[in-house]
Amino acid sequence: MMTRRITQLLIGLAMYGISLAMFIRAGLGLDPWDVFHQGVAGKIGWSIGTVVVVVSFLVLLLWIPLRQMPGFGTLANAVLVGVFADIGLALIPAFSHLGGQIGMLAGAVVLNGIASACYIGARLGPGARDGLMTGLARRTGWSVRLSRTLIEVVVLGVGWLLGGSVGVGTVVYALAIGPLVQLLLPLFTVPVKAPLAVPETVPAAP
Repeated sequence: MMTRRITQLLIGLAMYGISLAMFIRAGLGLDPWDVFHQGVAGKIGWSIGTVVVVVSFLVLLLWIPLRQMPGFGTLANAVLVGVFADIGLALIPAFSHLGGQIGMLAGAVVLNGIASACYIGARLGPGARDGLMTGLARRTGWSVRLSRTLIEVVVLGVGWLLGGSVGVGTVVYALAIGPLVQLLLPLFTVPVKAPLAVPETVPAAP
């Protein structure tokens, strides 16, 4: 089972990086974090994949006061998404006509949904950004939705000011990715064997 989990994690992260490259090549707008990554990359001259990796490890530093512990999947996520984003950008051409851009955007959203379900379903640790949201919610008592919204509004605004691409793709991603991952996650969640029940004990609340 662990072999499947690791394999699924690595495939999911590779697909996630390729989907990021597809979003960029579609040229219709990125998700909030990648608006930020693209804006930073444009200002300092690094590849967007390099920025994704560096930002991932900087975000992991914010886990320390939140008392979050990274898993294997967290560290793999921090490295591989950026690597495969740069590989995808080297292989995928940009489209100059709207039909191709729309098709690329649709493919990017679907692939990102599958990739997210794969790496989340492997259950080997959240990504750095996801862990920041859940850790902030746990430490502050805010809902995960509020924590995520606040963080993504900030990174989207900063990324836009830095020149990151905001557009219809940003809106499509925001509306589609949650339902898509929810639909796909049961297909990719790897069951983990539950420990044997201890007789005469009360089970913990979920």
